[in-house]
Amino acid sequence: MAHLAHYREAHPLPYVITHWINLIAMVVLALTGFIIHFPFLPGLMGIARGAHLFCATVLVLNLAFRIISAFFIKSAPTGGTRQQVKDIKIFLPQRDNRHQLGAWLKYYLFLKKEHPLGAKYGVPQKLAYAAIPFLTIFIAYTGLCLWSPTGDWALMLCFTDLVGGIMTVRIIHYCTMWIFIIFIMIHIYLASVNGLAPLKMIFFWKENKGLVYDPDIHNIVGEDLGEDQA
Repeated sequence: MAHLAHYREAHPLPYVITHWINLIAMVVLALTGFIIHFPFLPGLMGIARGAHLFCATVLVLNLAFRIISAFFIKSAPTGGTRQQVKDIKIFLPQRDNRHQLGAWLKYYLFLKKEHPLGAKYGVPQKLAYAAIPFLTIFIAYTGLCLWSPTGDWALMLCFTDLVGGIMTVRIIHYCTMWIFIIFIMIHIYLASVNGLAPLKMIFFWKENKGLVYDPDIHNIVGEDLGEDQA
């Protein structure tokens, strides 16, 4: 199956950078989280806690920047075009794919070999991306409930008391971490299942040729046969 061209306009450089920051922060958070939850390396507990807190702060600040900047930074609403709109519009239902939920679900469930063309993100992707900010805020909040300098604050204590104690909060925090790990694994699979072009774009900002898409008429208008750009 031919695929839409991958142009830099679909992923502006600031979002390539925020993607790298998210990846590094989440990996460090997961590793240090395991060390904290299962203290099998007691000599590293202090370093693990410090790195965990630092990366959690970076992750939340990165999320805030990503959301706020979406109202100002423009990006292509779909692959295969260099036309750009404010990035926030891409996370809302688009004419290109608001009717494609069924087709995308069939594709993700291996009931359909070819994914729908049009729009940068599929409908399930948009739903997942919409949930990630809330999950990030939630896991950060439960982390503050566990952190001794803030755990005694009224805002944190009310949740700790609601769920039945600090151990329950720890379990909730740990399980939420697994949601992120599973999301990352699925995200990597779906991004690479049809080739490495999407990964080359989001990690190395490398363009790849392919079909040209006109978002004004919502259809394929040709094919870019030029050389892939580094």
